[in-house]
Amino acid sequence: MKPSKNPKFKRSPAGRQGGRRVGVQNPKVFIIVGPPGSGKGTQAKLLCQKFGLEYVGSGDTLRARQKIGDFTGKKLIQAMGRGELAPSFVIVKILGDVLENFKKHLKIRGFVLDGWTRIIFEAILADEALEWYEWDKNVKVILLNISRRESYNRLTKRRQCKKCGHLIPWIGEFKKLKKCDKCGGELITRADDKMESIKKRLEEYKNQTKKAINYYKKQGRLIEINGGQSIEDVFKDILKAIK
Repeated sequence: MKPSKNPKFKRSPAGRQGGRRVGVQNPKVFIIVGPPGSGKGTQAKLLCQKFGLEYVGSGDTLRARQKIGDFTGKKLIQAMGRGELAPSFVIVKILGDVLENFKKHLKIRGFVLDGWTRIIFEAILADEALEWYEWDKNVKVILLNISRRESYNRLTKRRQCKKCGHLIPWIGEFKKLKKCDKCGGELITRADDKMESIKKRLEEYKNQTKKAINYYKKQGRLIEINGGQSIEDVFKDILKAIK
């Protein structure tokens, strides 16, 4: 799959029943989990393109939150610069705000959550939030599995656009890029993709995120996908699994 510009997602129109406006029926919600560098963001955006969904990435959302410049924003800059996880209460509050905002838009066909359930506590609260905001009727959890070695290799080599923040995975045709395929900006290594930060994130995945994944697995909700394949093959497997 060749690098391309992010598509402008189309949303289905809201209908009317008995003179009352209603939202899209049975909206799709996907939760993407997996080791750092497993391609969660890439596959999440492909799902958005395929089904006309909204992308909700924790990394992008937290980086946007940093720019507000208040106390929380400054603390996030410090924490993420050290490769640390943002506190769960911050994660859950921001997610709740996103879901609340979605309720204002009847045309939304659903969304993909990427990186919001890093520990079991967050997975449980995310379920509660989805139920509270009535997005819980059609939720699928997708695990992208890759080895620790593959995760490390991808993280140490992937890049991000300095101008627009677009993340460039270290896989396939993306390896050949010299500039951002979205805006032509300079490509740099992310602060949280430095050596020590990577090691810390891999340990956090092993010690914390796997417990959240087991939470979904015990409920019979987990769809496991081999994330070590090409981007195209991973996406094909996802589409087969969610039919």
